[in-house]
Amino acid sequence: MLQAAIDAARQILSPPFRNVLFKSLGMTFVLLALAWVGLDKLTLSFVSVDNVILHTAITFATGAGLVVGLAFLIAPISVLVAGLFLDDLAEIVEKEIDPAGEPGRPLPAGQALVMALRFALVSAGVNFIALLLLLVPGINAIVFLVANAFLFGREYFAFAATRYRSLEEARELTRRHATALFLAGLLIAGFVSVPGLNLLTPLFGVAFMVRLHKRLAAAPAPRPFVRAP
Repeated sequence: MLQAAIDAARQILSPPFRNVLFKSLGMTFVLLALAWVGLDKLTLSFVSVDNVILHTAITFATGAGLVVGLAFLIAPISVLVAGLFLDDLAEIVEKEIDPAGEPGRPLPAGQALVMALRFALVSAGVNFIALLLLLVPGINAIVFLVANAFLFGREYFAFAATRYRSLEEARELTRRHATALFLAGLLIAGFVSVPGLNLLTPLFGVAFMVRLHKRLAAAPAPRPFVRAP
């Protein structure tokens, strides 16, 4: 597992991954800029102040609030945008680790969109909870890491698995290897917990989980327990 993580971290610096990173970051910041302009105008439209000093103070306060809010949204939006390129990234990884093997099937457009939205909502939910827990010292970091490890480990593995099997089979494989996926998710949580580095989470998550899926899928399923007569 550790070797798979090291190989994945090394691959996200390769040219194909960098191209996806630049495209996703560009789209992310365009969306954030549009959100900034829209929210700023919307907020000020509810405030009518004739005093110039008070109006300036409100403008600065609004801007500060938007900075905090949009900083919180960077990770979820980057996950949503990068979700549009996950199949392309997965194919690159599959060709590198098994050039002669059968490539995975790209997800249908509808399913890929749903999965990207789910990634983004999970990221937003976890980051929001972590933001609230900043007021509770001692447990915030632990809860943040555990929640990310559980959620992102399962989500990225499910994506890698559904390129080769049905959704039901992917869920069964996820349940079978729940402990391994939680441990792998801790490594992804390390990316999520570092500002700036969290923008690389989709790239690392895909590169890592495609490798891990190849290994776990090759492992024999446990035999059902049969009581001796």
